[in-house]
Amino acid sequence: MGGMATHLITGAGAGIGAAVAARLHARGDDLVLLARDAARGKQLVERYPGSRALVGDLSDPDRLSWAFSKQPVPERIDSLLHIAGIVDLGPVGELRPKTWHQQLNVNLIAPAEVTRLLLPTLRASRATVVFVNSGAGLTAHAEWGAYAASKHGLKALADSLRAEEKPNGIRVTSVYPGRTATAMQAKVHSQEGREYDPSAWIDPESVATTIVMAVDLPRDAEVNDLSVRPGR
Repeated sequence: MGGMATHLITGAGAGIGAAVAARLHARGDDLVLLARDAARGKQLVERYPGSRALVGDLSDPDRLSWAFSKQPVPERIDSLLHIAGIVDLGPVGELRPKTWHQQLNVNLIAPAEVTRLLLPTLRASRATVVFVNSGAGLTAHAEWGAYAASKHGLKALADSLRAEEKPNGIRVTSVYPGRTATAMQAKVHSQEGREYDPSAWIDPESVATTIVMAVDLPRDAEVNDLSVRPGR
């Protein structure tokens, strides 16, 4: 991809999303950064000069179409990078519907809705869509029920989208990082009652490398599923 590629990124404010945004911004690509509100959008644009914010709250997917209708949506999107996510652990015996809804909304329903709203543009651009999933999208452990369900669902969304949109030239990649040294990981450790040592886990930069690789891959190939495990 040349320097004029345009990427729409969710979750650019922290962790893996920030690593990806910084990498693409540094090489001169155009960034459109999804922000939950205008103030957050202003912060992101200041961090990545020349980028644009698109305001939409992933925790309220029902409102996204209204939000997008009130602002200019990019005319070209070479890649749509779904990186935002939330986690809240707990046993099935204690998880209330609110906790299920929150994780399903942000981790699954919002990515589906953002994709739907942008699909005509994605088709016209023959875009690559990347879903940053999780090891929990492949295996569900005790206390990870709601999060893992949202990520198992995200795998299904990606697989269905890939099958549907292949004739339209859209490539779909799911990336399944193992535990990555981010603020989310710090929260997980505190919920698990464990000491958090960032050096024990994958650096977000390493996951960013795999995402950028999938986006940059020549058009004769597509990465479908990519697991990234801790190397130490």
